[in-house]
Amino acid sequence: MRQTESSRGGGTGRGRTAAGCTLLVLALGAGLTGCAADDHPLSVEPYDAAEQISFNGSVDGGSAVDPDRPLEVVAEDSRGRITDVTAVDASGRHVAGELAADGSRWHSTSPLAENARYTLRVSTEDENGRPGRKVLTLTTGKPATTRRLTVAFGPQTGTYGVGQPLTAELNAPVKDRAQRAVVERALRVESTPAVTGAWHWVDDRKLHYRPKDYWPAHATVRMSSVLEGVKVNDRLRGGASPSLTIRTGDRVIAVADAAAHRLSVHKNGEEIKRIPITTGKPGFETRNGVKVVLGKERFVRMRSTTVGIAEGSAESYDLDVEFAVRVTWSGEYAHAAPWSVDSQGNANVSHGCVGMSTENAEWFFDTVRAGDLVEVVNSAGDTMESFGNGFGDWNLTWAEWREGSALTDGTAQVTQEAARLRPAAA
Repeated sequence: MRQTESSRGGGTGRGRTAAGCTLLVLALGAGLTGCAADDHPLSVEPYDAAEQISFNGSVDGGSAVDPDRPLEVVAEDSRGRITDVTAVDASGRHVAGELAADGSRWHSTSPLAENARYTLRVSTEDENGRPGRKVLTLTTGKPATTRRLTVAFGPQTGTYGVGQPLTAELNAPVKDRAQRAVVERALRVESTPAVTGAWHWVDDRKLHYRPKDYWPAHATVRMSSVLEGVKVNDRLRGGASPSLTIRTGDRVIAVADAAAHRLSVHKNGEEIKRIPITTGKPGFETRNGVKVVLGKERFVRMRSTTVGIAEGSAESYDLDVEFAVRVTWSGEYAHAAPWSVDSQGNANVSHGCVGMSTENAEWFFDTVRAGDLVEVVNSAGDTMESFGNGFGDWNLTWAEWREGSALTDGTAQVTQEAARLRPAAA
């Protein structure tokens, strides 16, 4: 919102432009003393930029401000201009805003949180270039809203492999990209050691978070939300959500080579075992790509009817399987297959699972945990789905992953600082 030249001169026009805003009026010349002739205007302490403030709410401990009304700071004195405004609450959340090209006014462009205390720092300069400064505080109230948006983080507290994506499940859909950006900025991930990572919107209710590369071994990762009180849209504000902390264990990566019929298991960068395997035969090829261990089942009954093979057909089966490590929800495992030991290491005869001897399957079962990685290479099968059949998140490139964030423009991530202050078009 930029003030026109015709309305800037009079208080009436300015009031009309500011309708619906929480308005701060700064008297830029108030409290000024003249500079000595031989003094440079920038060599003195900043003057108080706003000794007289008109505000249709209250600052510095007064009554609460309506968080549904944007903030606006206006330079009433034509001899000076606003050079910068920052607004941040006690949780460290910055309010984005736009500054008019002529410095006549600043207004917020992102929603305020409810029941929050904000600190505004306003920088100005007078007609001689002498800097001014004013720090204000205000408190927002609680608007009448109909629904609270909460976040459930996952997985559960525990220790996972270095491939484990984080999840955030919303209790209400968020479809608009700008509203998604509000939500995404409020979801915090802190890792020790630190990593570069990003959220990716899987659908209107679910987000996944992963680093650019796998998590470091023996890391601590904490997820939290500062969405409480933040306006998402006219009928939805953030609610309180519990934080969650997980840890990672050793870096365990298993590579199943379907052409070589071999599973190579690596721990912290060192190969610790090679296992003869069999994978999916023609028509039932094992999916290529990176998969994340979803869980382990000591015994599991595997029936062909659950994967679309008719009972009684030549391909039907009904087996009790031991030491099953699940990697897809559709039924792909790495498991004991004593019936195919003669083919393990030289032929692919399974219906899509990675089969191995009972002894090797027990060792693999005891070695891996949820979040560890199983990568299938050189199979004729399709690539593992990115979402919906387990965690195929790592099959997206980093550039593709970041395209799923509401904080990117396709080339670069928008930071809070970049969003905080944008000059308006002249």
